[in-house]
Amino acid sequence: MQIYLLRHGIAEETSASGKDADRRLTPEGRKRLAAVLKKAGSAGVEPSLILTSPLVRARQTAEMAAKALKCPRAPLLSEALAPGGEPEQVWEELRLHRGEAQVLLAGHEPLFSRLAAFLLNAPTLEVDFKKGALLRVDCESLGPRPRGTLRWFLAPKLS
Repeated sequence: MQIYLLRHGIAEETSASGKDADRRLTPEGRKRLAAVLKKAGSAGVEPSLILTSPLVRARQTAEMAAKALKCPRAPLLSEALAPGGEPEQVWEELRLHRGEAQVLLAGHEPLFSRLAAFLLNAPTLEVDFKKGALLRVDCESLGPRPRGTLRWFLAPKLS
């Protein structure tokens, strides 16, 4: 399985409701994210499944990814990807979708840095996951513990 971790794009500082969960992507966040997604499409990223945090900014990121990368179905909400989620919870959810060749996850920090280290079985790994960054990990097996290989990391400033 090819697993893509896509951190949400730049979001507004505060939402109209005042709730963190309602913060939306800014125009600049959408612009930078579109550039990353264009590069991703050129690199052959074609997820058959997108899982997203339920927060608005992550859902908007997932919707942009679904459109840009021609995902055949709408993104699915995953509580495991919400702030406070644990890498082990995300891994268990991924294992439920073992038939998918490419799965894209849209979510947040610090979960994504911790998830990357978990997938790569590299507990001391520190990843500087900027907003809009995209990382690919390949997992040959979906056993109880992941043994992934880092394929590439696309920082938004490089796209």
